Amino acid sequence: MISTDQTTPNSRRTPSSFTLHIAIAFFLILLIGANDGAFGVLLPHVRIHYALNNSIVSLIFLFSTLGYLCAAFSNGLIIEKIGKERALMTGAGLLILGAALTSLQPFFFLLLPCVLILGFGIAMLDAGLNTFIASLPRSSALLNYFHAFYGIGAWLGPLTATGLFALRQNWNVIYMLWAGAGLLGILCLWLILRRTPITAPVEGTNEEGQGNVLVQALKLRVVWFAALFLLFYVGAEVTLGAWSYSFLTEERHGDVVLMGTLVSGYWFGLTAGRVALAHLTQRLGAKRVILICLGGFGGSLLLVWLIPSAICAAIGLFVAGFSLGPMFPTTISIMSDLVPSRLLASSIGFLASLGSMGAALFPWLTGNIAQLLGLWALLPFVILLALLMIVFWLFLHSSAPAALRIK
Repeated sequence: MISTDQTTPNSRRTPSSFTLHIAIAFFLILLIGANDGAFGVLLPHVRIHYALNNSIVSLIFLFSTLGYLCAAFSNGLIIEKIGKERALMTGAGLLILGAALTSLQPFFFLLLPCVLILGFGIAMLDAGLNTFIASLPRSSALLNYFHAFYGIGAWLGPLTATGLFALRQNWNVIYMLWAGAGLLGILCLWLILRRTPITAPVEGTNEEGQGNVLVQALKLRVVWFAALFLLFYVGAEVTLGAWSYSFLTEERHGDVVLMGTLVSGYWFGLTAGRVALAHLTQRLGAKRVILICLGGFGGSLLLVWLIPSAICAAIGLFVAGFSLGPMFPTTISIMSDLVPSRLLASSIGFLASLGSMGAALFPWLTGNIAQLLGLWALLPFVILLALLMIVFWLFLHSSAPAALRIK
């Protein structure tokens, strides 16, 4: 079994010396999760507001994809040029700008660039936060708890959106809340980083003249296989979260308030899985736990698809989220053992950004498929994504050096 807690350049300082940094990181990832989780509930209201069909409204996901894609191939270079602290501030600033512009409800053709800015900011911020947490000692457990806060945010997001609609608020109000929370987060981040930066030079290291770190990272097969695994993983996770509400209310004709609660149960399952399976992953090994979870994910999707009842939907969505829980943090945590330390930031940045791209690309494809075939196609499509996840997880295992094989 790979040890996921080897020393990295920044691990000479203990997590306790980064308590405030970690707290802010957890708050910001909670905000990102709330944004992702709420959009599935917002989507029908956005479609009605702009009088669009599923295919056209899914352009929102396409423009988010463009933002994530830009971040995936520029994040490492940006960090190298301006440093991790300024990159984090830039990502948070773009998130606030994108959310604030979206809250203005511009014409749809102007909304799309706003979504691109929001996606770019989220991808930059997500990559930077993951890199920071992964650089600390005991990063495996920290990453699971870190991503559990994403799940908490994604669980609260649908509840917040449903509550606002119950109070007869418009869909754009949620983006006002995200912008306000982002302002609080970036203010705290700025105050803390003024006193104690998150990185420090390490004695005996000299990275100058060693070539472009992103190019070097992209030469490693393990980076590509891990990135493609996370592309399909995040695509499956967010596609199910974003479209299950529409599927349950429009295809299954469920009660809008009850179905919003079921979707929040899916995100709650994601959080519970990350907390409950964090230490089990260390005991049984990453390869075994992830394959078991992929089996549980596929089985839960079949339950929701084949048995059209609210109870089965509630159970299936919770189990689906629970099964997905440990996959992202486990993949990020093993990278410190599979790539050189100087390439870790660029590798994780690329993984996180390409994974975030899946959060926009596959929901966009789902919208087009739903327009063509109907919303019933949601679950078969996500099952296909789960099969592709299995393929790339096995490729990742086989491409690692023999001494570092994922057990």
